[in-house]
This record gives sequence, structure tokens and C-alpha cells, in this order.
Amino acid sequence: MRWLKFTAQGRTSWGIVEGDRVITVDGDPFGEWRRSAQTHALQDVKIELPLVPRTFYCVGLNYLKHLKEAADKRGEIPAVPDRPEIGYRAQNALIALDEDVVIPASATEKIHYEGELVVVIGKKVKHLTEANAMSCVFGYTIGNDVSERSWQKADRGLWRSKNADTFKPMGPWIETDVDLDNMETVVRVNGKETNRFRTNDMIFGIVPFIVELTKYFTLWPGDVIWMGTDGASPDLTAGDVVEIDITGIGTLRNRFVREQ
Repeated sequence: MRWLKFTAQGRTSWGIVEGDRVITVDGDPFGEWRRSAQTHALQDVKIELPLVPRTFYCVGLNYLKHLKEAADKRGEIPAVPDRPEIGYRAQNALIALDEDVVIPASATEKIHYEGELVVVIGKKVKHLTEANAMSCVFGYTIGNDVSERSWQKADRGLWRSKNADTFKPMGPWIETDVDLDNMETVVRVNGKETNRFRTNDMIFGIVPFIVELTKYFTLWPGDVIWMGTDGASPDLTAGDVVEIDITGIGTLRNRFVREQ
């Protein structure tokens, strides 16, 4: 099932996408809901953020190629992590499909994308095991983890390099039924393919991260976990359009503009 948050005729609602139509839903997917009789053409609605997470978790250096390229740039031997490592991102950075990523006026030219699978949590859980970790997963969407790399090197934390306003496009919707082993992530800049990798070829998959997280934190409905990326990004400039396509989910598309 494909869950969409959308605005039509001045009203924002949850909906279910079926083909080229959106069926309006009364309620929400994390609680009680029912289909209504109202439908819209998908092309006629404004697609909103699929959700605003209560907690926004993220994974870094979770693909071998990405890990190696990062180490090569530093002139180091890549150190493969021996356990899942968790970070956080800020809600203020989230934007939806077709909304602009605004490059701050003070930023350098080192603006990069990262196409990521996003796991959406569907119920309150803690202390999960490998056997039942996937029971809390509601579905999946797509994220673009935008970074300003010079700030990332200069600052002790990632407070502005990863979390500036608009630096976290996410969407376009939540897909509940995917085949993780057959998914591929493809990134295009201005229509030209710049990166392609098997989505599930992670150092640590979804299960280990959920097990590790729930040792210490309660996961809540609507929490998200961004699962990292593979490969490297070219330097992006104002006017570039980045599209991230993940098999079985769809395409997240955003234009980059420079702050005036």
C-alpha cells in the first residue's frame, strides 16, 4: 500500500495512491482510518512531506564504497565499523518532493547529495530482537541527505553541515510493500545518472540497527531511520535538479537554489 500526505482544494489529508488516483482517507495510517468516497487525480494534488518524525535517526558510513571513498579523501585506510552507529538529524531540515533545497549564502561549493532508503516505524516498541525487529516497520520512503562538506570538516558537530533548513528532502510517499533484496538506488543530476547501487547492500542492515536502537530508546509510530548511502556525489550548484529513484518506492526530486 502506498500512503500519501497531500493537499487538495485547501485541505491536507492522508491518502492511498492507486495508479494515477489518490483516495482520501479519514484518519491516519498509524491509528484508525477508513477510505472515503473522495478521490483526486495524483497530478492535481500537492504532495506534502509523508510525515514529520517524532525522532529523526540516521546512519552514517553504512556502505563499503562510500566508506572507502571517504577514507581515500582523508588519505586514510578505511575502518569498517564493528557495530551499528546512530546519529540524529533535525526536523527543520525536512522538505517535500519538488520543494527547493536552499544553499545558504555563506556556503561553499561543496554541496553534496546522499540518496538514502528511509525506514518508517509503525508502532511503539523497545528491546526488540533479530527475530522480531522488522515487526515495527510500517514502510519505506526516500531521503536526500544534503551536506555542506567544508562545514562538516570545520565543525565539531554536524549542526549546520547536515541540518540547515531544507537540507533533508524526504518523500514522495510511504510504501509498505517492498522487496528489499531486489531494490536499487539510482541518483540523477539534471537527468544524468551519477550513482547507482543495490539498496540493501549495507554493512549493517535494518534489523541490526533496530535491535541496537531499541536497547536504549523507545521507537514510536512515525519515527524514521535514514539508512545511509553508497558512492560519492559531485559538487552541486544552483539550478541543479537531483532525482533519487528507489525500486518499488518511486522518485524524490528537488531543485537546488542559492539563497539571495
